[in-house]
Amino acid sequence: MLRYAITSRARYTGEEQEKQAELLRQTSRWVADGIDFIQLREKDLSATAIAALARNILKTIDLATSTTKLLINSRYDIAIAAGAHGVHLPSDPNELTPAQVRSLHASNKLHAPIITVSCHTIEEVRRAREDQADAILFAPVFEKKISGDESTPGQGLDRLHAACAAASPVPVYALGGVTLENATACIAAGAAGIAGIRLFHNS
Repeated sequence: MLRYAITSRARYTGEEQEKQAELLRQTSRWVADGIDFIQLREKDLSATAIAALARNILKTIDLATSTTKLLINSRYDIAIAAGAHGVHLPSDPNELTPAQVRSLHASNKLHAPIITVSCHTIEEVRRAREDQADAILFAPVFEKKISGDESTPGQGLDRLHAACAAASPVPVYALGGVTLENATACIAAGAAGIAGIRLFHNS
């Protein structure tokens, strides 16, 4: 079962510097645990701050001689500047495609990036497959708490199975309300792995 952890320093208390320090400690634990992918998803930070976090995480990965891969959420420019392993993209057709991002990396004489894409519908899954994404995050599979009593209804395991079939041979990661208890059911539905924020921050 492949594991894809997504960062969220908002889960930590304290001043900004303390939150970032705790986030780095958490990513170090993930690296030590052999997490397959870490998506750095701190959208409200400046490009400079995200790049600094990325370089620190990459240093940890290098020192551990780990196979963990670091992806930057949306910001392919930061991924290029920091030397991250790849980028996570939204499925919005107005955004850059995986092919365009690969071209940007090639023009900077960098290795081919790993590119994952968020998808919420079967049509988005098909488009991501055609755009040659390396992996797809399909969400939400299960009901997910947003805040207070609000929640997002899950699409269910049957829909996840359909997404995996539509994505083939591109691997799909189940995202949204995934727990250690329901992770096995996601794999049985065809997912290659599981992704999440809370799931991995709680571990």
